[in-house]
Amino acid sequence: MKLLLLTLLLALGSLISRAQPSPGSFAYLLQADSLANSKAKAVAKLAACGRDWIVLDAHYSSDEPWSVADLAAIRAGRPGRKVIAYLSIGEAEDYRAYWNPKWDADHDGKPDAGAPAWLLAQNPEWKGNYRVKYWQPGWQQIILTEVDRIMAAGFDGVYLDIVDGFETFEQDGKGFADDRVNPESKQSYRRDMVDWVKAVAARARSSNATALIIPQNGTQLLAHADFLSTVDAVGVEDLFTNGDKLQKPADTKYVLECLAPLTSAHKPVLDVEYARCPECQTMARNLSAQHGFVWIVTDRPLRTLGESGK
Repeated sequence: MKLLLLTLLLALGSLISRAQPSPGSFAYLLQADSLANSKAKAVAKLAACGRDWIVLDAHYSSDEPWSVADLAAIRAGRPGRKVIAYLSIGEAEDYRAYWNPKWDADHDGKPDAGAPAWLLAQNPEWKGNYRVKYWQPGWQQIILTEVDRIMAAGFDGVYLDIVDGFETFEQDGKGFADDRVNPESKQSYRRDMVDWVKAVAARARSSNATALIIPQNGTQLLAHADFLSTVDAVGVEDLFTNGDKLQKPADTKYVLECLAPLTSAHKPVLDVEYARCPECQTMARNLSAQHGFVWIVTDRPLRTLGESGK
């Protein structure tokens, strides 16, 4: 009994030590070289932008990473600010340093002979992004090495994209088979992704115990208690709007239901809306604020700071 109580107290202490104030605003900028014509000017704009949390690609441009000094200058622009690195953990990107051109030398979107076993076909909706068997060690080692680099550069955590990659493997014709079992791992594809996010979190927190772990989409995974306890917030895209129209009510309702464990745990929802018309932008802001979410209305290529609030 004493051992159980000690374990619970240690777990509670760990959660408290990682607790972060909820942001009142955030930035989501993956093409920072569109913000200014030099990295120094981009740093100055980001430092002065007034946002509490800032999500950036780990590189200012394809060949120029952010330095420790850059991130320190951005962070110094606002008390308590966190600067978080974007990282895709569910797809391979052919513009990253880890990519080997021989994996798809003929650019037909299909892995060539000799490509890693974990590499699958290109995502038809995103040129240059390839599906992966995210549970396989070869892919995971590549990403964990990226996590090491991100944390060494001085980022305050990671914003994880394609966490909903499990849906690719659950697809069954026009529908989805929830909790489909992965014949390779002998557990569900969802469980594989939960374990993968936890591994990324553990690696980041081995460098910084308070590293923020923020998955984007894949909100179904919040039904797993260990996933919920691992993450500090969740990003969702197109929750209330879809381009210049409202999102389908059934889709919004489903995601809101999935988010319920997170909101009950008083962890932030970062709502990313790409509405373009002024009326839709206003609706997105209002609906998000009504639910207590931290919203951003921005451009889909993520080249600007957009607008953000709570």
